[in-house]
Amino acid sequence: MASLTLENLIYVAGLLLVAGALAGGGWLAFGEVRLRAVRRTRLATATVGGRAGGAIPGAVIGDQLLAGVRRLGQQSAVRDPAKLSLLRTRLMQAGFFSREAPVIYLGARAGALALATLGVILTLPMIAGGKGMGGLMVAFAFAGAAILGPDFVLNSRRTHREREYADGFPDLLDLLVASVEAGLSLDAAVARVTEELVRRYPNLTVHLRALTLELRAGRARKDAWQTFAERLGIDDARALATMLRQSEEMGTSLGETLGVFSQDMRAKRMLKAEEKALALSAKLTVPLILFIFPCLLGSLMLPAAARLAHVFPS
Repeated sequence: MASLTLENLIYVAGLLLVAGALAGGGWLAFGEVRLRAVRRTRLATATVGGRAGGAIPGAVIGDQLLAGVRRLGQQSAVRDPAKLSLLRTRLMQAGFFSREAPVIYLGARAGALALATLGVILTLPMIAGGKGMGGLMVAFAFAGAAILGPDFVLNSRRTHREREYADGFPDLLDLLVASVEAGLSLDAAVARVTEELVRRYPNLTVHLRALTLELRAGRARKDAWQTFAERLGIDDARALATMLRQSEEMGTSLGETLGVFSQDMRAKRMLKAEEKALALSAKLTVPLILFIFPCLLGSLMLPAAARLAHVFPS
């Protein structure tokens, strides 16, 4: 009884300490956010000449949270600046083109780790109270979500976009071949193809517009296409950039080169379709054995079993 009372006292004391820490931290954070909101409102009022700024409290708090995430991300970027370029490439492949995207991502990841740490601390009274397995499972869930969650979201967006790029690249090449053979230059053909693909492949056209802007700004064609391929992150785009660079260096016909590459892309698409069709029978074996075959066996054997039970009653 004494041990049980002591355990209850430790549990209650832990809860009170955690609640007090959370309340104090929340009060300090709320005061800081409120003070910054008041300062921003005064600056906005002074900017518009003394009139009411009409600041939205929700938007101000969101800006403050975003600013805090940026600060965390900047600290993480300063600690490991070597991986910043690689992270920026991954974020661009996932569709985040903002210049501050790496900093915001690192800040969000650091914030997730901080929240996970707080969640693990909150599970300590549960573990001490006798629910060790449940508390450990909750702690592992918090830690896994914080460590693997941001990378999982980034990789899922990247995989989804790479699938769209791979599906739209043969159509892009066919339209480029048709435009070049019609008499347009390669840069004009890219601008024309961008207008045609905007409804079917919107994410791919974003990269095509960036490529068009780089070419109009005077960047070398081989460098612009190489950067375009790195933004897409698929092998077909890298092969096209290499082919255009070699065609420019050797002085070969651009229309014939694009035509041969387009035919190769169509052949690859047909081979992938045939590969998936041939693999379908092997993939259907498991559901056939687990679901269809038992139902078929039951429908064939149950009438015979019922008939035998009727002929040979027990």
